[in-house]
Amino acid sequence: MFTSADKQLNRKIMSMQISISKMLALTLVFIPIIVRAQQDPMYTQYMFNTLAVNPGYAGSRGALNITGLNRAQWVGIDGAPVTQTFFAHTPLFSKKIGVGLSVINDKIGPIRQTMIFGDYSYTIKITENSKLAMGLKFGLNMYKTTFNDVSVNQSNDDAFTDLPIKPQPNFGFGLYYYSDQYYFGISTPKLLQPKMEQQLDYSKIMVKRHFFIIGGYVWSINEQLKFKPTTLIKMTSGAPVSLDLNANMLFRDKLWVGVGYRFGDSFNATMELQLTNQLKVGYSYDYTISQLTKYNHGSHEFMISYDFVFKKDKIISPRYF
Repeated sequence: MFTSADKQLNRKIMSMQISISKMLALTLVFIPIIVRAQQDPMYTQYMFNTLAVNPGYAGSRGALNITGLNRAQWVGIDGAPVTQTFFAHTPLFSKKIGVGLSVINDKIGPIRQTMIFGDYSYTIKITENSKLAMGLKFGLNMYKTTFNDVSVNQSNDDAFTDLPIKPQPNFGFGLYYYSDQYYFGISTPKLLQPKMEQQLDYSKIMVKRHFFIIGGYVWSINEQLKFKPTTLIKMTSGAPVSLDLNANMLFRDKLWVGVGYRFGDSFNATMELQLTNQLKVGYSYDYTISQLTKYNHGSHEFMISYDFVFKKDKIISPRYF
């Protein structure tokens, strides 16, 4: 016969074993994702967050722009990706030069990645209505592990030891061709692929080079309605090509409403509201269609953006990207 104390002890042991099993499972699931695919964060509102992937975008809005974005992916799964993004960019001295700053905090399971990158762009006029911006991105990737936060039966378990990882400098480039009606860009934010040699074999991570292709066009249907399709293609070695397709409608230059599809992964719905000529807020929801659909409640993404105007007589015309 088991006493009540024995039963409580057994429950505690079982609870601890379940917690450890979950963390091990998450480690096995998420580390391959980090190694092969999702080192760079995923965004559904990529069309309003271009600087994260292409430095040529810096300064293209013609004003100092500050944007913040928070993404909670696969809500309901312990250790699922959570990303906070902040960036600012502005033209400098003339309309030809743009500078920017990107700060991204990305956490997947027991691994946290913080990226701090500066951006520089130089723009040349191609036609009367179109421009080509050439951009450079440079900064640091900083990784941190939190295995020590896991409760385990055996102390000093090497499998749950935090790993010292040195900051990794990197740089990238991008081309951004645009007008008031369309844009097209190609970029690779991180060219270098440094290895992070650690004591444990499963923790050996290599930064993978990602390539991004972006594009969009705005059709004016009438004075009240505009249609904007956009796409993002992400490629990296060792992982399938990621393709996003989105279609957005703009009503009276105030409200964006759209739907999208990430091939093999999710459907999404997006809404953005232009509260003033300078302030806009956005929200998107992803419904997962992959094998993870049974274990999560979708992904949520919130965005807020503000354009600073320092001259009273300066009016910002509507910007569609």
